[in-house]
Amino acid sequence: MSERSSGQQKSRRGDTPGGRSGVRAAKAAETKAALKEAARGEFVARGYQNTKITDITAAAGRSTGSFYDHFADKEELLRALLDDVHEQGHAHFAGEEHPRDHDLTDRAQLHEHLAVAWRVMADNLGVTTALYEANVTAGPASGRAWQRLTEDTAMLRAHLEYLRGQGRPLPGDPELVAAAIGALLGSLAYALLPQSAPAYDGDEVVGTVTSLLLDGLRGPGREPEPE
Repeated sequence: MSERSSGQQKSRRGDTPGGRSGVRAAKAAETKAALKEAARGEFVARGYQNTKITDITAAAGRSTGSFYDHFADKEELLRALLDDVHEQGHAHFAGEEHPRDHDLTDRAQLHEHLAVAWRVMADNLGVTTALYEANVTAGPASGRAWQRLTEDTAMLRAHLEYLRGQGRPLPGDPELVAAAIGALLGSLAYALLPQSAPAYDGDEVVGTVTSLLLDGLRGPGREPEPE
């Protein structure tokens, strides 16, 4: 068989319905990835509320119509980006289902969880800022901020529920404690990470929050002073 005949056969195979479908699927996946990447950058540069869909498609080099092939609106795009962030966070902990029996009263384990959360927020700054702004603009009566906060801190809540099940004292209900941790870290991330020269780096933030959560404002436990 000549090289020309062989090439023609390969070309014909690529023109089969299955081949064309595969090409279309690959192009669609490429477009979706480009839109998500462009959104991350635009959310940092413009803010979530100020970013228009046309800003995203222009940055991605795609038509406006292509956006709606993948997302109904900007909010659905943000949810897709958030799913990616959650996958990244879970992947850090061995890629398997994250075990519940982590002791967050242990400094090293708490520090590791906070460090991972901070790193994920820093690596996904566009999503971090967009989520914060979306929650604020939805209004407090919508309940969206609380729902988002409890969903995002489900892993911490599971660890705290485990500790309570072991008879360990906690400062409050696991859901509330986990949400408080998430709110503290999330607010600091929104305030510090977008700055070109933040007042405090990630190591100092994570170390400070770790100590605050473990020791509180009174500091580490001390022996009573002799009278």
